[in-house]
Amino acid sequence: MTKPKVLISDKMDPNAARIFEERGCDVDVITGETPEELKARIGEYDGLAIRSSTTVTAEILEAAKNLKVIGRAGIGVDNVDLAAASSQGVVVMNTPFGNSITTAEHAIAMLMALARQIPDANTRTKAGEWPKKDFMGIEVTGKTLGLIGAGNIGAIVASRALGLKMKVVAYDPFLTPERAIEIGVEKADLDTLLAKADFITLHTPLTDETRNILSRERLERAKPGVRIVNCARGGLIDEEALKDMLESGHVAGAALDVFLNEPAKENPLFDAPNFICTPHLGASTTEAQVNVALQVAEQMSDYLVNGGVTNALNMPSLSAEEAPKLRPYMALAENLGSLVGQLAHGELPKISIETEGHAAELNQKPIVGAVLAGLMKRYSQSVNMVNAPYMAKERGIEVREIRNEREGTFQTLVRVTVATSQGNRSVAGTLFGNSDPRLVEIFGIGIEADLKGEMLYIVNEDLPGFIGRVGALMGEHDINIGTFHLGRRDSGGEAIILLSVDQKIPQDVIDAACKLDGVKVVRALSF
Repeated sequence: MTKPKVLISDKMDPNAARIFEERGCDVDVITGETPEELKARIGEYDGLAIRSSTTVTAEILEAAKNLKVIGRAGIGVDNVDLAAASSQGVVVMNTPFGNSITTAEHAIAMLMALARQIPDANTRTKAGEWPKKDFMGIEVTGKTLGLIGAGNIGAIVASRALGLKMKVVAYDPFLTPERAIEIGVEKADLDTLLAKADFITLHTPLTDETRNILSRERLERAKPGVRIVNCARGGLIDEEALKDMLESGHVAGAALDVFLNEPAKENPLFDAPNFICTPHLGASTTEAQVNVALQVAEQMSDYLVNGGVTNALNMPSLSAEEAPKLRPYMALAENLGSLVGQLAHGELPKISIETEGHAAELNQKPIVGAVLAGLMKRYSQSVNMVNAPYMAKERGIEVREIRNEREGTFQTLVRVTVATSQGNRSVAGTLFGNSDPRLVEIFGIGIEADLKGEMLYIVNEDLPGFIGRVGALMGEHDINIGTFHLGRRDSGGEAIILLSVDQKIPQDVIDAACKLDGVKVVRALSF
């Protein structure tokens, strides 16, 4: 078996390459290439490991015909065209926890520097002054810190602030009351935070919802004399408005590690009073750089070798421990999605994926993703679990998940139902021996079959001699039958035949089958 091939295109700790090799990947370390050079090279690689220097554009992704995963050693993926990667079926991972402590500590350091005006005092003292009377700082003890964003980094900042005897108020739409109690903060809406906070620190990604979250209007509503720290992402604060507020004194001080445009060699804030800045140093410690490099190597190799998905931004997470247990279910789910996609007519506005028994106890997202990957093959063969949900969304397909933990006829069952112009159509399957995917129902008719290779699907009236006529037809055209599966609603009613054959079925054979007495539907299937 050929080993997955990985390119490390940015400078990383050398141990990252060692981890790739130890876990079964071939790795090349080639840094400092131009976009054109990377575009010319990338086609031979299964994985691309980057930091912040490499920008992965749509053009580079178009050339990356074998690429399966991009791993960003760090949190931000602004330098990856996520939409293009998703449409190409490339998993994009980051390492959100490797530099969390480092970034949180930098935010606290900036907060303390603001409180005691350390940078200005340092500069003037080194210049030969002794400006003791010009610097009257404030204590942080007893002050209120407002967290905008209470995820991993925000929670660490909160713990450090609580250690400094500060009060902490947090705004985060995803923060539950239970989690707020656990990390020791008061959950509040943004207006309440702005009114209470003596210091504000930001810890959110840059999205359409968070862009300019501290707008001019919101800065005006903030408590007079507030001090603001941003070590998260540029673009979260209206920089022009912040400059005006610093000059007016409404904002007593600001410390930014990130800017809207980087590298920020020029910025209006540089001339503002009581303003501190650093050149995006939040993750810049030896420990953090080692951690994120090792973490991205572990995550990427787990995906390429074992199928485990960790910290992916565009597909469900699937641990290396879960992957072996889920793999047969995902094979079953993809086949069911493919089957219903090949049999259903017209547009499919809705699809429901129902699990029952043992299947309902598992991580549902990979199962749903696999069903969609199978279904969307009716539109494109360049589809996988990464881009299938995006393709379904683009087509306006509503996806519903149903979990039934009770056992029915089978200990474990996956059912896929699509809405069609003729009504709902459903197929279902199970696992035999916890590993062998097996179809057990098509459109309400029980039938047991393996879904493999080339198959012929026939709906017919249950008449004597029909099976022989189908066999004779296959023989006349030198088509060898591998397996023959039957199902019917009742004696003399509607019946189904599923044949597995050794070759692709020609159109003239399909046309001839359609002319057999009692035939209603004939379809060639491929899995």
